[in-house]
Amino acid sequence: MPDPVSSILNLGPATEAAFARAEIHSADEIRDMGADAAYLRLIEAGTQPHFIGYYVLVMGLQGRPWNDCQGEEKRALRVRFDALKARARADLGADHALDAALAAIGVIRPPKA
Repeated sequence: MPDPVSSILNLGPATEAAFARAEIHSADEIRDMGADAAYLRLIEAGTQPHFIGYYVLVMGLQGRPWNDCQGEEKRALRVRFDALKARARADLGADHALDAALAAIGVIRPPKA
């Protein structure tokens, strides 16, 4: 029997349920995919992207507690996370008019020209 998603350090029942909605049902699947591909699947399945959720996954796959992520490592992970969000937005064909409206009222950053 495969290890459940919640067997990865830092991940619990809510994360396990989110991965199930993304059709990922085991810790081995996540390990095989890697953090970035697995998190991208979560976003594509409707999970709202959240930086803490992303780095919790990265730390867990390394066998490290979630709060071990600090300094330059955390900044580098933020860059990776932002790239994943942008890729997901492009893959899903996000409504650019909505993005423009949200940027205009300060909810999101305006897209770079």
